[in-house]
Parts: sequence; C-alpha cells; structure tokens
Amino acid sequence: MQAEEDNIQEESIEVISGQDLARANEVLPNLIHLLPVSARPFFPGQAVPLLMEQEHWESTMEAVTNSPHSLLGVVLSDAESAERATPDTFKAIGTVCRVHRVQRSEGRLQVLVECLQRFRTEKIVHTETPFTGRIEYLPEPASDSKEIKPYAVAIINTIKELLPLNPLYAEELRMFLDRFGPDDPSHLTDFAASLTTSDKFQLQAVLESVELLPRMEKVLELLHRELEVVKAQASIRKTVEQRMEKQQREFLLREQLKAIQQELGIEKDDRTAELDKFRERLEKLTLTEQAQLRVDEEMDKLAVLEPGSPEYSVTRNYLDWITLLPWGINSVDKLDLQFARKTLDKDHYGLEDVKERILEFLALGIMKGQIAGSIILLVGPPGVSARPLSATRSPRQWAASSTAFQSAVSAMKRKSKDIAAPTSAPCRASFSRR
Repeated sequence: MQAEEDNIQEESIEVISGQDLARANEVLPNLIHLLPVSARPFFPGQAVPLLMEQEHWESTMEAVTNSPHSLLGVVLSDAESAERATPDTFKAIGTVCRVHRVQRSEGRLQVLVECLQRFRTEKIVHTETPFTGRIEYLPEPASDSKEIKPYAVAIINTIKELLPLNPLYAEELRMFLDRFGPDDPSHLTDFAASLTTSDKFQLQAVLESVELLPRMEKVLELLHRELEVVKAQASIRKTVEQRMEKQQREFLLREQLKAIQQELGIEKDDRTAELDKFRERLEKLTLTEQAQLRVDEEMDKLAVLEPGSPEYSVTRNYLDWITLLPWGINSVDKLDLQFARKTLDKDHYGLEDVKERILEFLALGIMKGQIAGSIILLVGPPGVSARPLSATRSPRQWAASSTAFQSAVSAMKRKSKDIAAPTSAPCRASFSRR
C-alpha cells in the first residue's frame, strides 16, 4: 500500500508559484495524508502546536515524517472529537501543513506544523487511519482591487483597538509581522480571523472563502463582534476589581480599627461583644450534650465569620434564640383550680370556652398528679390575649413562644431540628377558638 501511494505521489505533483507559502519552485504532491481536527480550522501563515493521542495518530505521523515532503492536510471535522472522525465528517476545504517537529510524551504526540495554503479534497483514497486524500491546491487570489485596501485598513484599525484590551493579541501580532507585512492582505485577513474566538463553523466559512474581498468582509464582521465581547469582558473585569478593592479596603480599615480599639482598651468589636454575651448566658444554663455540641459549633463559626456576611446574621440569630431558652431551669407547678379560676375571671373578660378548656387541662393534671407531655395551643388573630392568657395561667414558669416567633426561628436554617428541646421547657396552652 505504501509503495502504491509513493508511486501515485510521484505521478501526481503540482508546481506552486506566486505568493504561496511554499518555497520557490517547490514541488508539492497532490496525494497527502489527512488529519481531522474538531476544535477549529487552521489558516495559512500560522505556526500551530498540536496535541493528539499517540495510540490513535501514531501511524499517521510516522507516515508523514517518513514521506519526502513531510506534508499533512489538516481538515475540520463535524465529529465531537478527532478520534471519532470519519471521512464523511471531513470538510472539503482544509489547510496543507508542513510538520517540523514531533515529540512523544506520556502517551501523547506534540506536533509543530507550519500552515502553508488552502486545498480542496477531491477524493478520500484511504478511508481509515492513516487517512489519505487526493487534493487540489487553491492559490491565493490577486489583491490588486481598489476595494481591498480600505478593507485591509479597517482590519488593521480594529486589531489596534483589540491590542490594549488583551496583551496576547500584541504577541501574536508581533509574530505575524516577523513573517509577513501589513501589505499582504490575504495573510492579514487569515491572521485576523485566527485572533477571534469565533466558533469553528464561522472560521471554516472564512477558510472556504477563497476570494479575498468576501473573506475580508466576513473577517471584519467577526472582528467587530470580538471587539464588543472583549469590551464587555473588560467592563465586567473592571467592575469586579473595583468591588474587590472596596471590600479589601473596608476589611483593612475594619481590622485597623479593631486593632486600635483593642490596643487602647476602648471597646470590643461587634463580633466579640456578641460572643461574650452568648457565653455569659450559657454559663447560667445547663444544656444537653447534643445541644452543647451544636452551640459550640455555631460559636466557633461566628468567631470566624465577617459581620457583613449573610451567614453571620443567621448564625447570630440562631445563637441568640437558643441561649434564651430555659435550659436546665425548673419551676414548681401551681395546681390550684380555685385560684386559677379567680385569676382568669379577674384578668380576662369573656372567653369562657377558653377558660373552661384551661381549667379542664389543670384538673386532669391534678387528678394524674403531674402535668407532663401535654401542649395547649391557643389559636386566634393578633390582639385576642392568647399570649397573656397562657402566660398568666400557666402552672409553670412561662417563656414567650408564639407561632410567629417559631416561624422566624424555622427560617434560621432550621437548625433546631438537630437539638432536642429541654425537658424543663414550659408547657404551652392548647385551644382552638372558632
């Protein structure tokens, strides 16, 4: 097969002249090996490094390096990856490249190629790796039209606008000017297209535009889109940097103020004051082991959070709530029905059904000898004395626990589900008022 290809290559040659990148009077073959790429096409005038799987492309690169011309046809494929590419996914227009260096490292091939000129694939001769195809070279068009120069100037001016926004453009422009000049509109146009971050199909459309003027129009449109994108990125980056600078400045000033206050002994910062307040409350309480572990975690978290962060407020509110509960505080039940009835009638007008339900609850407790495990819920709109009623007549020491308060607590990360309620928590009255 290799001998047959060599014979075909000797018979199928073409002399390239004019402005093509091939050396003067160099003979280029019409039968070359093809390499599909899936990311983006290559343009004449580029020196491109390639990284590919050694196991899949080893045979192709060996065939190219063993050939007398070391030429490789790079074509764009519609496949998701180059390894999955098949001849029916190859684009018709590609770029012939000369392979300068092949290095093998960790199962990969690092290949440096020099892109020479466009070609059109006439026929795929070998449909499996290494792919081989018969091609037709597409010479660069003449650039003597009067309309070419204005487009070239517009492309150069747009590139100049891009340079301050991205330093990488300046480096690539320097490399381009080392090989070509601004008076070479064809290679200038291809170089400008390679600068953009356009998708592979837009770039392939530029590569397939052999005529210079339509190609320059497409590239100029891509450059303007790129300029808008780069300007938007620069604006976003500037906004983020300003916000970060402001936050860093505020943080430094806060830390300096904190250090000065601590040095002079003037006052504590808000976070330290909150922690001291919670520690003072906890000293008077007897928490369960589970509750103590959670409180310690939240105290450690509060000590490192910034006061301006949303998590700081959630953690602070949670600790404020949990340290207000009567952990380990007990009271003696007052089970006196006559005193309870007299006090209910004295302090609250009407509400007979509610009073009767409370007295029934107390009577049951007196009969059983204790009141434990029962909950009384007073339901009603705001202002109907539900909380004062339950507070004044509860047989135990009372602590505020309205449903509105419990809803606020539930919104605080619902941490309370991890902690068992203290056994000494007050009973809450239960009644449904209709």
